[in-house]
Order: sequence, then C-alpha cells, then structure tokens
Amino acid sequence: MAQAKTYDIDTIRRDFPILHQQVHNQPLIYLDNAATTQKPKPVIDKVNEIYSLKNSNIHRGVHYLSTQLTEAYEEAREKVREFINAGNTHEIIFTGGTTHSINAIAYSFGEKYVQAGDEIIIAELEHHANIVPWQVLCERKDARLKVIPINDRGEIIMEAYEKMISGKTKIVAINHISNTLGTINDVKKIINLAHKQDIPVLVDGAQSVQHQTIDVQELDCDFFAFSGHKIYGPNGTGVLYGKEKWLEDLPPYQTGGEMIHKVSFEHTTYTSPPLKFEAGTSNYVGAIGMAEALKYLQKIGLDEIAAHEKGLLDYATSRLEEIPGLTIYGTASKKISVISFLIENIHHYDTGMVLDKMGIAVRTGHHCTEPLMNHFNVEGTVRCSFAMYNTKDEIDHLYRALIKVNEMFG
Repeated sequence: MAQAKTYDIDTIRRDFPILHQQVHNQPLIYLDNAATTQKPKPVIDKVNEIYSLKNSNIHRGVHYLSTQLTEAYEEAREKVREFINAGNTHEIIFTGGTTHSINAIAYSFGEKYVQAGDEIIIAELEHHANIVPWQVLCERKDARLKVIPINDRGEIIMEAYEKMISGKTKIVAINHISNTLGTINDVKKIINLAHKQDIPVLVDGAQSVQHQTIDVQELDCDFFAFSGHKIYGPNGTGVLYGKEKWLEDLPPYQTGGEMIHKVSFEHTTYTSPPLKFEAGTSNYVGAIGMAEALKYLQKIGLDEIAAHEKGLLDYATSRLEEIPGLTIYGTASKKISVISFLIENIHHYDTGMVLDKMGIAVRTGHHCTEPLMNHFNVEGTVRCSFAMYNTKDEIDHLYRALIKVNEMFG
C-alpha cells in the first residue's frame, strides 16, 4: 500500500518568499487567496530563467532559442491537459485568464448559435465575468438571460434549474465554486440535465482548479475555464478547455497572426485548434510558468492540499462563530475555504482597514458579485480565503484582530 504524503506546511511556506515580510510592522498574514494566490519559488525561478536565458518568440523561428521555447510552450500545454485530464492537447487553449476564456466562448458560440428569442442560463452566484459577457451577447442578439436562484445557504435551487431548461436554451454557463461564498455547485448534475437536451455547458473553474482534482472528461463539460494567477502561476495567463467537436466548429474569437492557415487579399483560412484560438504572440512565458505551478501542486498532492484547506475552513468557521454579532454568508453543506462575513453595525471597509493595520490581508466589497450581495441585502462583505500555505495560527491572529475590531466599533 502506498504511504500517504506528509503535509509539511513549514517547507511549503518557505517556498513563498512574499509571506516572509512585515506590513505595518506586523507579520504578513495573507488571506486574500480567492483574489490571487502567491507564487512559489519554482514558478518565480522558471519565469526568471526564461527571461534571463531563453526568451524568444515561439512557433516562428528555426533558431535554437525559438525552438527551445516552442517545445517548452507545447510541453506546458501537455501538462495542463494532464492536470485536468483532457482528451487531447489541441483541446487546451492558452488565454489571458478566465474572463478572457468566457468572453471567447460568449462571442464565438454566440455569433454562430444564438438568435433572437434564444435563452442562456447562468446562476445567481456568478462572478461578473460570467454574467456580463452573456448579457452583452443577449443584448446583441435580442436573446434572454435566465438566472437560477439560490437559497439563503448559498446553494443553487436545482428544481428551479430543471424547470428553466427548454428548447430555447442554447448554453448553460455556471461557476464550479462561488468566489464569494465558497459554495461547491453540483456541476456534474447541472451538466447531465443540460446534456439530456443536447445543451452545452461552460464551467467557470477559476475557484475550483486550485482546491480539488478536476477531470473534464468525468464532468463531461463542453468548456472549462480557469486562471493561472489563482493557481499559484503568473498573472495574465489562463486556460480554455473545449471539446474537440466545439473547437473545430466555432469561429475564432480574435484574428491576426499565428491562427491562420493561408492568407490572401481575397480570402483567409484558419488553422486547426488550439492555435486557431491563439491569435498573436501569446504569453508563452506565463504559460510555461503556469505549468511549473501545476507541477508544484502535483508534487505536494491535490488531495493533501484539499484536506489541509478543509481543516482550515472548519477551524476558521468555528472560531469566527464565537465572535459576537458576526454573521457568515454562505453556509452551503459543500464549500471550500472561503468565508464571507459581516460584524453587526460595522462597515466591511472599516473592518478590512483595521485588519490591514494588524498585518492581515482580506478582501472587502462586493467581490464582483453584486447580484449576490443584493440577494443577501448587503452592500458588501469581508472575505477571508485560505490557501495551502495558511495556518491555524494565522486564523487565531484573525480571530483576535476581529475581537479588537468589535471592541473599537461595536
């Protein structure tokens, strides 16, 4: 029997240089991981190595540097394919992030398949990046956006979704995990129900791919999007997975260099996926750096990371529930390590500012989920989000800081 991996939090933390500093003369406690994660030394070193020793544009040169970087870029594509268990590397498109990926499908799919009177389904707890592109498409095509409601625990009401699907539904776009509430949506069931009527499904995986193992073939999603900067990789990087049949069929979102097969002044033909959807010079350094982040996660073990973060979530929830007047928003039975909260009569911005002076970085505001804030009838919340390098000692510091906040304003 294989021996379980030991989760060495001290070694992990040593790999993240940014964590070992002080802000406002206090040790930094970084609890804003749902916004962006910090980068381990192997990722930083890989990016530095490329810019220092190997930089050259890819796919377009026969010289040594270009050849080396092209091979590394395509190896990065294979690493992503393996990480999410896609069937083929040509189903992996490098993008600028989740927002870029969703916009690409909203435009390409929308141009070909959405007509006046058609319907697109999203959920009430979506990030703005999975709302606005579909709104714009509906406005352009005179289509209708339908929204699956949630209950007060922050869970999708599945019965409402089932009734919502109709012959007019062209696509369902759903987040895997809520960036504000931490709710883990049952995307497998959502996909199965849509597929019964041959409706494709896009999954926004920006908040899931760093917390749990993703298998796009097992999910059977048609599209899956995530960002490199939320999975310990460089900023400005992302992935759009699409089933081969869709990527072959859809028109490109952007045009220009790299994505062409043949160009004349009379007519242009496009190359095959994935390059069909990678117009211009891509962020090849970022893509290679992102692949390094995936290797780092696999070395630690995604199951081990998930278990550690579950322990942090449970511990933080129990500690915060002890604070008088504190309300947690998002109490789904299945959630990841995100807690949104308010302390009675204390503005979220004031709470965040005081925590900052104590060295604790949290997020305040609507978290790009204004419709979700409207559901709970609040302007915004304080959000703490935990990652693989956070500790229970940091949660204890957060608890003591919030007690002080309560004493100051309460």
